[in-house]
Amino acid sequence: MRLTRKLAIGSVAGIFLAGAGLFLLEAADQAYPPPLDKAYAVSAEVLDADGQLLRAFATPDGLWRLKTTGTDVDPQFLKMLVAYEDRRFYTHGGIDLQAIARAAVQFVTNGRIVSGASTLSMQVARLIEPRQGRSLSAKLLQMARAIQIERRLTKDEILNLYLTHAPYGGNLEGARAASLAYFGKEPRRLTVAEAALLVALPQLPEKRRPDRNLAAALTARKRVLERVGVAEAVGEGEAARAEVVPVPARRMQLPALAAHVAEAARRKDPKALQYGTTLKKTVQTGLEAVARAAALKLGPKLSIAMVMADAQTGDIVGEVGSADYFDASRSGWIDMTRASRSPGSTLKPFIYGLAFEEGLVSQETIIEDRPADFFGYRPRNFDMSYQGDVTVREALQLSLNVPAVKLLDAVNPAKLLIRFRRAEVRPLLPPNETPGLAIGLGGLGITLKDLVQLYTALANRGRPSLIGDGVNERPGKIDGEGLLDPVAVWNVADILSGVIPPPGAPKRGIAYKTGTSYGYRDAWSVGYDGRYVLGVWVGRPDNGAAPGLTGYGTAAPILFEGFAKSGIATTPLPRPPSGALRIAQAELPISQRRFAINQNGLLTTSSREPAPQIVYPPEGAHVDLGARTGDLSPLMLKLQGGRAPFRWLANGKPLPDVSRRRTNQWIPDGGGYSKLTVIDAMGRAASVGVFVE
Repeated sequence: MRLTRKLAIGSVAGIFLAGAGLFLLEAADQAYPPPLDKAYAVSAEVLDADGQLLRAFATPDGLWRLKTTGTDVDPQFLKMLVAYEDRRFYTHGGIDLQAIARAAVQFVTNGRIVSGASTLSMQVARLIEPRQGRSLSAKLLQMARAIQIERRLTKDEILNLYLTHAPYGGNLEGARAASLAYFGKEPRRLTVAEAALLVALPQLPEKRRPDRNLAAALTARKRVLERVGVAEAVGEGEAARAEVVPVPARRMQLPALAAHVAEAARRKDPKALQYGTTLKKTVQTGLEAVARAAALKLGPKLSIAMVMADAQTGDIVGEVGSADYFDASRSGWIDMTRASRSPGSTLKPFIYGLAFEEGLVSQETIIEDRPADFFGYRPRNFDMSYQGDVTVREALQLSLNVPAVKLLDAVNPAKLLIRFRRAEVRPLLPPNETPGLAIGLGGLGITLKDLVQLYTALANRGRPSLIGDGVNERPGKIDGEGLLDPVAVWNVADILSGVIPPPGAPKRGIAYKTGTSYGYRDAWSVGYDGRYVLGVWVGRPDNGAAPGLTGYGTAAPILFEGFAKSGIATTPLPRPPSGALRIAQAELPISQRRFAINQNGLLTTSSREPAPQIVYPPEGAHVDLGARTGDLSPLMLKLQGGRAPFRWLANGKPLPDVSRRRTNQWIPDGGGYSKLTVIDAMGRAASVGVFVE
């Protein structure tokens, strides 16, 4: 009876002590948790539109530690890692008792450490809470921390911490940083040899660095490949073949693309760890390579800026703020895509577009390129020569200054700037000056980004798109009227697509325009296809002169090379809209055969234009179009005089298209009396009544 009582008391005491022990362990666990918060400090990353790494920033302590998860690495690498480092990782609770027992027996038998017993969980504990030395107390703490970590995290989360923090030599931490530095690629697809090297390096990262100790790296990789578990994971034949693959002997630089966009993103949210952009890595890589190569040819102090945008969405897909962000001689830290500079002749297409829209000229209209005086303003051509009589098409393709100023004088400089506002672009005018004729030749300030925004209208049938900032914010749509009407836009594109490419550049199916500012300070080239616009600026950030710098000779070759290296296939230019025709000079109305301004600065073409007159069908005509059978044929319409474009109406309803031709067709709804009216560009009208039979 007494014995039973003692046993009962002993059992109760044992349970109490066990409970007290568990309580104390739980209290200790809560009082001294593992420093997991610090474990999530990683490098900030700038990503392209598809999630690819453009640039990473080192952690505050100077480490390249890219966040890495199991989905970021090759599944085969994970199998090899677990097989080599911790075969029972998915079954133990942080400590592998079998491995500890094996290591103890080997130590007693051999008198030295033959193999370790650290689990991946223990290694994570050591990585997030590093301690000096390899004492017994440090090892015991690792075991305790491993158990704590296992209680708080899933196996996948523990593996993710190891993949992020494992050391790979120098300031490299994590499998992604190591793969980018040693193989130049993300670790999603690794060869067996590459995966084995990434498994081997973290044990002794400094001694096994392949860029410093190639022989040690080879030996360590071989040891991994010869491990039985690893060979089983990849196949013995694959492991044997991987042993003869060379180990990379140098460390590459981590991606450092889009420096100015990356800095802008960080300024918007300094604490973020991931920044999305609208850039495309292939485009950005190609444009930066073109800019660097061109800058080396151009010499010191000159910089290059490039912006490539999707004309339909407004997304910037590639942006180069300078030839080299870290080149102080070129002031590389200055983002020249946002600097306001003189655009030279790059605004001329919009002047011609307005002239086309207002019916002042057609492509084959003759215009004079001779010395002219506009109330004291005497524009001269770039080469100081004059071509005499030229067509409007030739004048724009040759970028002649006098014809452009004549057209700007006719359409009004203020109207040009009002049109720019439709694209939400407001160039800088000289202080206290109103828009004058000089703006047509670069007498104002505009940024490369805004210039590209204007050109999106030319690539998008007259509808401009609001260009974004390159960061993950999607640009908004621009509501309201288009910059130019589609027919005028087509005429401009038809002309610019015929400009001869710079020497050595193949045709690419793009339309482009060049410009050179006064004093050889800025060279420009802007080109577009049916989807993308690419703008190029070359010059000195300090606005100094660079003799010999020209848009055609300097910027245009960079433009064509940029399109080629962007990796984007050329999209055909938009098809001609209804009513868009290239009319031969002989077929032009008298008013459009020659453009001239009289001595008083007045347009003389309109004074000679008669009002429009319908010559067929004549007034009161009876025309048999098959109304009785119900199968109506079209009626040919002809007119004389007037200024294009022309709008036809039948019984008060406009026909579908505005036309520049003096012929048109009309299919009536049925028989009977109908009234036909034509209205020209000056609002003058003529009408006839006909009977359809």
